[in-house]
This record gives sequence, structure tokens and C-alpha cells, in this order.
Amino acid sequence: MQVDLLAGTGHRAPVLPQRRPVLLLFDSGLGGLTVLSEVARACPDADMVYVADDAAFPYGRLSETALVARVLAVMERLVARYHPDLVVIACNTASTLVLPALRARFPIPFVGTVPAIKPAAERTRSGLVSVLATPGTVARDYTRGLIESYASGCAVTLVGSTLLAGLAEAALKGESVPDEAIEAEIAPCFVSRDGRRTDVVTLACTHYPLLLARLRRLAPWPVEWIDPAAAVARRVTQLLGPARKHPDAGAAVAVFTAGARLSGPARIALAGFGLAQVEIEPMPLKV
Repeated sequence: MQVDLLAGTGHRAPVLPQRRPVLLLFDSGLGGLTVLSEVARACPDADMVYVADDAAFPYGRLSETALVARVLAVMERLVARYHPDLVVIACNTASTLVLPALRARFPIPFVGTVPAIKPAAERTRSGLVSVLATPGTVARDYTRGLIESYASGCAVTLVGSTLLAGLAEAALKGESVPDEAIEAEIAPCFVSRDGRRTDVVTLACTHYPLLLARLRRLAPWPVEWIDPAAAVARRVTQLLGPARKHPDAGAAVAVFTAGARLSGPARIALAGFGLAQVEIEPMPLKV
């Protein structure tokens, strides 16, 4: 055990190892795994709790009032059980609506995942940018405020996909997802105007990067696809401070609020993200 000399006493006292930080990453389903990968890479010393609120998936079917109430209720249980040092809301739909209520309720830092409109506006050369999101994210005043603040000089196409998040989950679980289904969801992102074409698409749902290789292959022309996960990880490290050295890697667990469709392929996929341990914390959606 390491020891430190107590200043001015001449005595040595044991230096206890610092507790690992506990990070809780929260999403309606499996999309937040794309954020988990980046955060785990940036914070190797942290214990990770990945929570999928699959009992309420997809969040887009809930009213704004119901969504706020649901996330607050689930978070009450999670904070009491896991005592996280920081929470990442790895869901654009929830982040654009619920973050103020979460920050008002809990005395811990919350990092949201919001549409990467500013970097999209900075990187476009054609001035034609698309935001591929869920219908809920597209409808939020928050999203439109980002456009007004950072992309007023661009022509921004908002595309609210109703099916792509579910297709991403199905593909991750090893289910067959035809190319045609994905093509239909992304087609409105690609705009030609006055000899210019869309050249940047921001992925404003954490599920969508799960399909990134197929999105690139199925795009009618090459574009830059922006995934905000790396930016989220940078913000987490800013708030946590430098990583602390530990002899082994942090632990990780996946928690589901229903777990009704946790198939064998789904568990294999979770293990690929470092989540071999899976728990069920039943929290049925009250309607």
C-alpha cells in the first residue's frame, strides 16, 4: 500500500486508492452504444452503466409531457441505485427536451447529445446540409434554434425518419434489414439545387451510426456523415478531469427496463461493446 507523509506530523498515513468514477449512459434503446464506445475509450478508468429504456422504446411515440415524466421517473430509480458521478443522455430526442428538467432535479452533471448542426455548417462547401433525425427531434424548437444560431447561411433539410432507429436496432440484433428499407429513409437527405448537392449529413439520432457503413454504401453520392459521439466524449472528459491510473479496466453493465427482446444475437452484440453483464430493472411504461 502506498503511504504519504502527513505534513508537519512526521507520521505516515495510508493513501487509499481513489474510487473509480461511475458513468451512466442512458438511451431509449441500443443507439447509445455508439456513444458508449467513444466515452469508454476516453475514460478507461470509469465504471460504465449503460441503460436502455426499452420498455418505452421508441421515445418518438410519446408526447412531450409523457417523455419528460418518463425520463425523470426512470432516472430517479437509476440514480438511487447506481450513484453515478455523471450521466450522458445518449439520445437526441430526450436531450432536446428533458435536459433542463434533469439538471433541475439532480445535483450531478448531465451531458446531452444534440444535433451536430454547428460542425455541419462549418464543414459544408455546397451550403446544403441535411439533419437526419427522429420526427421528435426534427419538431423540437431546440433543433430549430441551433439552425438559426449556427447554420443561418445554409439551406438545411430536416429529415424525420420514422423507421431508421428500429432498422438500426434490428440490424444490430442480427435481423435481416433490406437495403431498400434504409434507402427509403435516407433518400430525402440528398438534395440537388442550382448545380449544388448536399455534402454533409448530421446523424441526429444515436442509433443511426450503427448503420454508418451501409449509409455510406447506399448514399446516391458521397457525403460527410457527422456522428456527435466523439464530441460527447470530449465533454465528459472535460467535466471529469484527467483519467486516473488503475491496475485494471473499469467494469461495465447493461441495464434494460424490460428486456423482452434480448435475443442471443443481441447479447452477443452487447458483449462486442464490452457489455457482457446484462441486468433487468423492470420499469413498465405507464400509459
